[in-house]
Amino acid sequence: MITPVILAGGSGSRLWPLSRELHPKQFLPLTGEISMLQETLNRLVGSVHKPPIVICNEAHRFLVAEQIRDLGIQGAQIILEPDARNTAPAIALAAICALERDIDSTLLVLSADHVIKDQEAFQKSISEALVLAHSGSLVTFGVKPDFPETGYGYIKSGRRGEGAGFVVDRFVEKPDKALAEEYLRDGGYYWNSGIFLFKAESYLAELDVFHPEICKSCRDSVKLKSQDLDFTRVEADSFKKCTSISVDFAVMEKTTRAMVVPLSSEWSDVGSWSSLWEESKKDSSGNALHGDVLIENCENLLAHSSHRLIAAVGVKNLVVVETKDAILVAGQESSQSVKKIVERLKVEGRSEQYCHREVYRPWGVYDSIDQGERYQVKRITVNPGAKLSVQMHHHRAEHWVVVSGTAKVTNGETSYLVAENESTYIPVGQVHALENPGKIPLELIEVQSGSYLGEDDIVRLTDRYGRT
Repeated sequence: MITPVILAGGSGSRLWPLSRELHPKQFLPLTGEISMLQETLNRLVGSVHKPPIVICNEAHRFLVAEQIRDLGIQGAQIILEPDARNTAPAIALAAICALERDIDSTLLVLSADHVIKDQEAFQKSISEALVLAHSGSLVTFGVKPDFPETGYGYIKSGRRGEGAGFVVDRFVEKPDKALAEEYLRDGGYYWNSGIFLFKAESYLAELDVFHPEICKSCRDSVKLKSQDLDFTRVEADSFKKCTSISVDFAVMEKTTRAMVVPLSSEWSDVGSWSSLWEESKKDSSGNALHGDVLIENCENLLAHSSHRLIAAVGVKNLVVVETKDAILVAGQESSQSVKKIVERLKVEGRSEQYCHREVYRPWGVYDSIDQGERYQVKRITVNPGAKLSVQMHHHRAEHWVVVSGTAKVTNGETSYLVAENESTYIPVGQVHALENPGKIPLELIEVQSGSYLGEDDIVRLTDRYGRT
């Protein structure tokens, strides 16, 4: 049986301000009712496969675990990357871990943030590629282009191989418009989908030829792995010795065993707002509207409202995206350049590139609703049965007002319940904890006051989520 490997470590900066470093696009419901990661996992329904391996970074581990649980998937292995090292080392970790469970593992490597509309056709392409993978080929999947896309890499197919496969002639970097049009005319070129199928041992053997140091570092890091709740933690120092390199550059462009199988399904990596517009339902004037949006005399508009009304009059070919703390306005043709804004935000140290005003935690979520000199106000939601860490702050005091539900509060040596419309006070330096012992979400307003209100003024003493 196939072992699905889901790569869920991207940042999705081109889809800012919805996609943030702490909550990137693969965890958002951009193209349906569930997140893109969940859509990727659901794409496997109906096929015979082993429990998936999901690879993500430390900051996203609880999001991944929660979204897997929401789908009722059992036995998934979540591997935490100690540091971002691109796809070649990430797949090596998955291959080594898969071989520990089955010495004959075949890996189906998928990105967590792709759109594939025809599930039946997708599974048909996988079946056609399976015979090639079992014979030792490293199979990639190519999407037949229907327009001259400049945002994708391309694969040039060579002679016909076994079954539905073609020998890979070469990989081509993202072309300019003229070259993309030439590829479209010539035929034999495919968009590089970033989906792969190969035996775990075949991949590791080829990686060992071209980058033996990556193989060694990954084997060393897996050898010293540990289990933490739902997560597999590989040894960090060994893994950080890996070169940061993609699977294409590290292996697929060098190996003589690369085959390409056409992917018989509509596909998109949703790498920009313009590509999301392409994938969205549109009205007769080409407008794709999400949320509370009113328009008049507009064409080819993508408007995405998260919380407030967007009103647009007489505009064409625009992207307008609203969140609680940021608004993006961009031309459709310039949407690939949104990442430049993200880079500027990062250089300036602004929080908008890193997280939303709403921040998800393993116990629930908080929303920073107001902030000023020496004070900050948050709306906090604690899930039933969840508990924040036992902690203290050096620079701030906190006032908690319960809006709904019941809070169990630890305040120094004392523990007590706080009901709706009641409040409590946590002095500076006091060891404290907050827990929801009830069956409904706990909603409260927290008012912080003090000389420093940063999130790094949290000293965690004990934590059920392993964050001490």
